[in-house]
Amino acid sequence: MNPADRALLVRQAREQLLFLQESGVQEIDLGALAASPAASVAAPAAFPAKAQEPRVGDPAALLERLRVEDIGDCRRCKLCEGRNTIVFGDGNPRARVMFVGEGPGFEEDRRGLPFVGKAGQLLNQIIEAMGFRREEVYIANVVKCRPPENRTPLPDETAACTPFLFEQIAIIRPQVIVALGSPAAQALLGRTAGITKIRGTLGEYQGIRVMPTFHPAYLLRNPAAKRPVWEDMKQVMSFLRS
Repeated sequence: MNPADRALLVRQAREQLLFLQESGVQEIDLGALAASPAASVAAPAAFPAKAQEPRVGDPAALLERLRVEDIGDCRRCKLCEGRNTIVFGDGNPRARVMFVGEGPGFEEDRRGLPFVGKAGQLLNQIIEAMGFRREEVYIANVVKCRPPENRTPLPDETAACTPFLFEQIAIIRPQVIVALGSPAAQALLGRTAGITKIRGTLGEYQGIRVMPTFHPAYLLRNPAAKRPVWEDMKQVMSFLRS
């Protein structure tokens, strides 16, 4: 192993342990880690019959067409007036796990990538603690443009943008979607309840399992909530192994 690869492994291990420690985990089941989703070679579960029809073609090409041809220079809602860039999504077009947040923040709007600020750094720790690398999952948001002052997207803004999120899901066909925060959970599950009431319970969107949990930005303000988020992620890992 060359020095660069060794340094990467050390960094990833440190980030995983840091997140687990901050989540209140006292012991680590090495057997469970050995059977983590990243190590699993089992074939993906059959796509449920009632899910939307999978899109035919290369997922990467289909996502690019969605971004360039369908979304384009989107002017479908007023969020376009204050954005620097459209934040489409990032990650593996064939991901088994997809994370969906609320909308881009300042850094995301500046760089054109989802979850690259402080909340994104924490999300990276969560992903790696689950046994994945960021490039193995897919990350997107309910809305693709930054709401002013990072406010919650308004109903008309969500309505204008969710068709593109749903199309991303149909192309990627993940086995599990992690809904980060109330807007994502409500958009995917069709429920009005807040995230505190519904987190930790696997729901369903078009035959795909959905785990609603707290948004990483909330965890930055409320570190004690890291423990329940880790419990939610353990459910996701268990479902993937099964």
